[in-house]
Amino acid sequence: PVLNHTCSSFLCSLCLNLYAATGKRRTSSQEEQEMSELLQKGLPQLNFTIAESLLLLSEAPEPFFLDQSLCSHQYCFILLLYFAYTFGDRFVPEAELFLAVRNFLLSAQDHGDCPPPHILRAALYLLAVCQDKGKALDRSLSTVRRILDNLPDLSLVYVHCPLLLKFFLSYSELMGKFGHQILQLWFSWEDCKQSEAEEGDFGTSDQLNSTNPLLPILKSNSSILLILLDLVYSSSVEVAWKVLITLRTFLERNEDVLVCDLLRSRFLQILQQLLVESTNRNLPVLLSLLFRVQLRSKGIRELDSTDFKLLHQVSNLCGKCRPRDTDLLQPSLNFLYWSLHQTTPCSQQRAVAVLLSNVPLLELLQKVLECTWLWSPTSRPAYLSSEDALLCSGWLLVASLLLYQHRYNTEVHQTLSVDLTEVLNAVIFRNKKPILLLVSIMQFLRAVLRQNFSSSLLVIVGQNTAPSSTQPQPSSLQDAALHPLAMQQVFSLVVSLQNLLVHKDLLLSQAVVACLETLVEYLYVKNQDVALHVASQPWHRFLLFTILSGGQKSFLQPEVLRLMTLVSSRRDGLFPIFPSMLVQCMWAGCWYLTCYATQSDTAVALSGTIFVPCINNDTFKNSHSMHAFPLVSTHAVNDRCLGSVAVSLSHIGD
Repeated sequence: PVLNHTCSSFLCSLCLNLYAATGKRRTSSQEEQEMSELLQKGLPQLNFTIAESLLLLSEAPEPFFLDQSLCSHQYCFILLLYFAYTFGDRFVPEAELFLAVRNFLLSAQDHGDCPPPHILRAALYLLAVCQDKGKALDRSLSTVRRILDNLPDLSLVYVHCPLLLKFFLSYSELMGKFGHQILQLWFSWEDCKQSEAEEGDFGTSDQLNSTNPLLPILKSNSSILLILLDLVYSSSVEVAWKVLITLRTFLERNEDVLVCDLLRSRFLQILQQLLVESTNRNLPVLLSLLFRVQLRSKGIRELDSTDFKLLHQVSNLCGKCRPRDTDLLQPSLNFLYWSLHQTTPCSQQRAVAVLLSNVPLLELLQKVLECTWLWSPTSRPAYLSSEDALLCSGWLLVASLLLYQHRYNTEVHQTLSVDLTEVLNAVIFRNKKPILLLVSIMQFLRAVLRQNFSSSLLVIVGQNTAPSSTQPQPSSLQDAALHPLAMQQVFSLVVSLQNLLVHKDLLLSQAVVACLETLVEYLYVKNQDVALHVASQPWHRFLLFTILSGGQKSFLQPEVLRLMTLVSSRRDGLFPIFPSMLVQCMWAGCWYLTCYATQSDTAVALSGTIFVPCINNDTFKNSHSMHAFPLVSTHAVNDRCLGSVAVSLSHIGD
């Protein structure tokens, strides 16, 4: 008896200490007291072998008589097994234990016995841990459900364990009834760094990427995604962010378009609910996820009715915001921008009409553009603040609307006004602006240059656009021809773009060369002499010599090829500047491209731009034999999310 008492006391103390060591267990002191009394009374009476103890769990009390001693023994043994399995001591085979616990629950339900929550918690945990080794629950599944139905709160029996989560989500009957609650509890307990939850740019979370046990469960049962979306709507902001990170990670790893379609239809319903509750703090989370789902759709696709309803809802939301509402506007503008660039021309035309008919949206975009000159620049030009990111998205969206409104001749209900001098100065002087913001402003500048500063959507204001009653003096005839640009602005802009080209930033280089191309085309229409003067600037020679001196692969950069094409596309352009040695270098680069199949952008630049002007030039014809050059045709990746800003590379480099 003394040894029995000593061992029982030791086991009781050990179990209670292990219970306290779990740390996060949210239980009352009353439950802890009940557990202590149960172990103190029950452990000395467990004089059974393991096989006998398992049979004890399946034993039922006599009819009309509730054997308290039997219940006490069963409860005590289940607690002992629970603590053992929690810390990896599996002294009972899983298959046998699964069967015994299942029979225990069946017996308790059949005789109207309702075990206390801490016993149910232990029993459910043991079922979850042993489920892979045992048979699937049959009629005992309904028993488990009825027992759980009688609980006032599922958190009373919850254990933060991946296996318990899998147990609830593996059975459709349990998931349909308790899936929302169990996932709510899971994310409430899940440890996620606050800094990761606050990331607006969807940076990678190594913790959730590598260890989140929910990801494989989601892959096997995508209907759980709908429950997660409901959590975004109904949970606290902290839980909603954790759900967002999990969904984001799942979407990054799985390219199932059907899943995205399923989510989009649910997004519309939740958005409509959230927009009624304008103060709901989870709206930014949902909008961020909506854009993430949109970004996962590969290729060009036709927009359906759900897409247009979402477009309508998001654009209406933007019209109700202020420029300072960056948490709402950033994902919303990303969504609108991507809706224009990731679809067919037919859907594109309809989408542009929807956006241009939304007067509050255009008024909001007007305010966003004006903030470019009002907000003070950051002390770190390379750092993209939330305000800068919003400005980038605003300029990119306006540039897209200008482009497609002109292409489809869409009706305009509200005009935008922009100070041309401010736009030019932003590129010429930069003034600590982040590179992506410069790229975005250059996209706008390209759009207005293409339309000769004449757009029904845009009103250009500035010192060069004000009407004057006096005729221009002879010294300003060139300014009059280039109106609303001035010669000094053109030369300053060209020099600034050339200087930006040496920054060796890929996106910036593509935007600079594209802007130079559009500027020369505009000048060639307005004044050919000025265009040829710009194209034959000596600085082009020094710039290209500097770039090409970097080696053979420097020539194969797409932006370098486009720059060479730009200055060779007009008479007296490139070839008076380049000796035959550089022409031979071009051939060597072409042969290198053929042999080693480099980037598709390079192939496009070679096949679509550099060969046409070169082959028509006598210097080039005489420099090398005109053997056939096989053109490379591959598909480039045209979508990217830079920080928190959606950028279509085809839009930048087109």
